[in-house]
Amino acid sequence: MDLSIITITWNSADKITEQIRSVISACQDISYEHIIVDNNSSDNTVELIKKDFPDVKLIENKENAGFGAANNQGVEISSGEFILFLNPDMRVNGELKKMLGWMKEKKDIGIASCKLVDTNGKFVECAGPRRFPKVWEMVVMILKLHHLFPTLLNNYLMKDFDENAEQEVDSVRGSFMLVRRELIDKLGRAFDHRYFIWWEDVDLCREAKRLGYKVMYTPIITCIDYVGQSFKKRNTIWKQKHFYKSLWQYFAKWSLDKK
Repeated sequence: MDLSIITITWNSADKITEQIRSVISACQDISYEHIIVDNNSSDNTVELIKKDFPDVKLIENKENAGFGAANNQGVEISSGEFILFLNPDMRVNGELKKMLGWMKEKKDIGIASCKLVDTNGKFVECAGPRRFPKVWEMVVMILKLHHLFPTLLNNYLMKDFDENAEQEVDSVRGSFMLVRRELIDKLGRAFDHRYFIWWEDVDLCREAKRLGYKVMYTPIITCIDYVGQSFKKRNTIWKQKHFYKSLWQYFAKWSLDKK
């Protein structure tokens, strides 16, 4: 099989239909499977998928397993040569066949992402690639010092990024992450399950580079990104708690003496 697409849902009924239909359209002329792992939604996400998309492979979790662990569940039953981690609030434009062909030719690439745009076709800067974070940069972010000194985070945020140029980057977002099966096999999993949410995508990109693979950005196709629709359903305290916990886990794992 060419491609396994894995999507994690949590109260995603308002966007998942549009996402699945875009996947069907984007997967013409390739063999694929769409695996959805639902993290105990309380809306009608599961019922909607069962009713309208019976070909989707659905895993129903009885509790919220977190983003990384749920994606790993999908990987365990997948069979594609490549795996696309695709958030429920995404809409694929163009043919995934084109991106798969590009990646098959470039065997040194372990992870790739495409150009993420809004509904008007404008590049979504907040969903673009990032450089690996430094401790002081995250202190700046936490203390919100960049509001007073806007250029402090220019390096981390890649303010010099050219959205129209194919290029190697440090990390891409887990909302659209195309991964070579070979990389996952070497790691023995996709995401480090210790991250409940946040930073697991950066961690995987760092693992890829540790193993000698490139992480690439390509504008060869685009994908509409509605950006964090599930997060908007969480309160600020919940988000801050998991952001800081995962950030601590990231720096504890990738301390300077473990480069």
